[in-house]
Amino acid sequence: MRIQVKSIHCHSGSVQNQTVSYSIKKSDSGQAGMTSRKKRTSIVMMLFIFLISVNGFLFAQSTRGLVNKGVDYYNDQKFSDAEVNFKKGSEKAPDNFEAKFNLGDAYYKQQRYDEAIKSFQSALANAKTDEEKAKIYHNVGNSLLKSQKIKESIGAYKEALKLNPNDQDTKYNLSYALNLLNNQNQNQQQNQKNDQNKDQNKDQQKQNQDQQQNQQKQDQQKEQQQQNQQQKEQKISKEEAERILQALKENEKDLQKQLRKVRGQKVKTEKDW
Repeated sequence: MRIQVKSIHCHSGSVQNQTVSYSIKKSDSGQAGMTSRKKRTSIVMMLFIFLISVNGFLFAQSTRGLVNKGVDYYNDQKFSDAEVNFKKGSEKAPDNFEAKFNLGDAYYKQQRYDEAIKSFQSALANAKTDEEKAKIYHNVGNSLLKSQKIKESIGAYKEALKLNPNDQDTKYNLSYALNLLNNQNQNQQQNQKNDQNKDQNKDQQKQNQDQQQNQQKQDQQKEQQQQNQQQKEQKISKEEAERILQALKENEKDLQKQLRKVRGQKVKTEKDW
């Protein structure tokens, strides 16, 4: 029986657009006793810190901008464009959880489930909370289920529930996967039973054919025996007829001899007184 279910839930790892501002705290220019050399050193240090901060800020903005642009593409269902941005963001910042997680989502939407699983698993090392890890296992389970790897998907959903026991979407998908596995096992058992029945039918048909062949052979042997008997009887009858005919011929010869003997005798005449 086909189970009607709603579509599989897939956690989204969308990153909200964020802005980060940095402020440089100025030193007190009226500090007593500071020499001009110290002032120059202080200014150089401040500029150095400022440049590092700006560089880090620009790098972070670049990665975040790529990820956020990917999210916009993802929401517009432009999954291949989203993939490009998430991949670039992951390359710029290999430890960025959102870039890797969202890249897995982009692969999933394009039905590239093996690549999605690899991306989700890669994000696992950068997950900071149990909730993030639970989402990863949930999506890995979805990808496995779409790949018809039902037993493996059940294992992933169970791992997700260990980390987030109250996730209703994961509970639903686990129940769905268990029903699929149960139906699959029933179908396999039915197929095995059907195969056994087919084998039994084949054996029965062969047995019937063997019996028919044996019966035909017996009938042929019986018919041959009857024909042989008839031929034998016919042969005996012919020989018997020849003996009778020969005996008649012999009898006729004897009779002829006797008749000739009778004709050859003198007839005795009586005297007429």
